[in-house]
Amino acid sequence: MLVLTRKPNESLMVGDDIEIQILGIEGDQVKLGIKAPKYIDIHRKEIYLSIQQENNQAANTSLSNNLLESLKSLKKQ
Repeated sequence: MLVLTRKPNESLMVGDDIEIQILGIEGDQVKLGIKAPKYIDIHRKEIYLSIQQENNQAANTSLSNNLLESLKSLKKQ
């Protein structure tokens, strides 16, 4: 893990096109501003993990498993 020290209004760059700026520090909270291309999804980690879990559950439903088996049987024909 890379650890950097930044002050309010200072930034850091991730690659060539993602900028993370420290907007302010209030108590134990840090406010961040993120500039990134629209095609890059940005989520809080707990939301990201929830999306991943829902995607995994959807991929493992009986409907998707039945569809996958049906497609496999069509390929064998």
